[in-house]
Amino acid sequence: MQGLSNVMDSRKRNTLLVLIFSTLSFVVMGYHPGMEDDGVYLAAVKSRLNPALYPHNAVFFRIQMQATFFDNWAAGFVRLTCIPIAYAELLWQFASIVAILACCRGIAGKLFKEERAQWAGVAMVGAMFTLPVAGTALFVVDQHLHPRTLATALILLAVWLVLAGRRLAAMPVLLLSLMLHPIMTLFGASFCVFLATAIAQPFHTWLRIRRRAGLGIGAAAFIPLGWHLEPPSALWHKAMETRGYLFLDRWAWYEWLGAVAPLVLFWLLWRIAGKHGETLLARFALAVFLFGVFHELLAVIVWETPVLVRLEPMQPMRFLHLVYLFMALIGGSLIGKFLLRASVGRWAAFLLLFNAGMFASQRYQFSGSQHLELPGRPPANPWLQAFAWIRLNTPADAYFALDPYYLAAPGEDYHGFRALAERSQLADAVKDTAVVGLFPALAPAWGQQIEAEEGWPQFQLDDFERLKKEFGVNWVVVSYPPPDGLACRWHNAGISVCQVP
Repeated sequence: MQGLSNVMDSRKRNTLLVLIFSTLSFVVMGYHPGMEDDGVYLAAVKSRLNPALYPHNAVFFRIQMQATFFDNWAAGFVRLTCIPIAYAELLWQFASIVAILACCRGIAGKLFKEERAQWAGVAMVGAMFTLPVAGTALFVVDQHLHPRTLATALILLAVWLVLAGRRLAAMPVLLLSLMLHPIMTLFGASFCVFLATAIAQPFHTWLRIRRRAGLGIGAAAFIPLGWHLEPPSALWHKAMETRGYLFLDRWAWYEWLGAVAPLVLFWLLWRIAGKHGETLLARFALAVFLFGVFHELLAVIVWETPVLVRLEPMQPMRFLHLVYLFMALIGGSLIGKFLLRASVGRWAAFLLLFNAGMFASQRYQFSGSQHLELPGRPPANPWLQAFAWIRLNTPADAYFALDPYYLAAPGEDYHGFRALAERSQLADAVKDTAVVGLFPALAPAWGQQIEAEEGWPQFQLDDFERLKKEFGVNWVVVSYPPPDGLACRWHNAGISVCQVP
């Protein structure tokens, strides 16, 4: 009975520590619903909940939902629980963080016997959630709910199960992850194959097995549903020009360093851990190293092969997302094992250094917005104030036009109009290009709308009337003071919301 009590006490303590580190991570990384990719996913969920929304141009977010069950699941959760979507998104964002750190604790528990090493690894991962992943335009974890975050938690659970020798149990976990984010799950499945083979086979035999079993998994990570290799159009190329991170020849030297250096570090860890008798840690490091080399070579092949240019929007370098996550986990664990030990002062300095640094980085990057954009909190961002007014005071079938580069405007901080204003809009030249890259059939409609919006800062009444005649646009978001002739209903210091007569 005493032993059972000790186990229960240990589980309670571990749960409490995971919750503490999760809360710290959430506060450090910030929370920005509707930002970046959430402008697509949140709009899709709202569309599921209220089909009357987005009667125009909804294809720019709905088509991307073909490969994921996320929007159906999120809308179903809201209907079942009657929790408002803003609170449901916050709940699942925090739950995802808890799940990721709990799984990191489980993985670290298999690789390190010292508890201080395990918890230092968890603390490092939590602090590094907003670490940019080389040149991939990814964070380790986004500052809003993303199916990639949920899939990451499931992938880490699968890795934990593989380390525990429960490979079959990992398969349904990966299948569930596949329903949320297919591309990242295929990278995760590829790593699980590497890891399972590294644990089970000596180094001189498992590469041959991996060559047969892993090639299909790795290659599949670049193939979306229904993809076919047709020559890309000029409009497709124009859309892709806005997303320079997809092209490896445009990566800066420090981005290439960020892609290669972690693999070198894992190679060194494999050699050093093996010499010191840390067999499982050594094999884990070897699996990460060869997983990285394999996928980096595939990415270079795609980049160097002209006929494969249409595969570049699948972002084959995003395998680095897992590499960076494991780098933070193992790096933190090694710091805890060899440097922090049981010193309270060292632990305090460790937590302060990394968390304060990442917090400052987020405040600088999103200086125009509140750090925690929580439900029910009035927005301080002037763009979000405009979006909130539009959501509450315009008809659901209103069709808006904005500066096609509004997402990159100073202080806008990449908050999506569709998701937050809950209204239709003409295509933009920043975020909608990602959808065009994946689905080239959208390129003609996107190109027509972007061409019609060229010269937006100089638009006058006749230009807005032309948009209304050509596309049916009847509302616009413009700077304040607005051009003459518009029927403006609301404004703040810099933005006006107006009807087109």
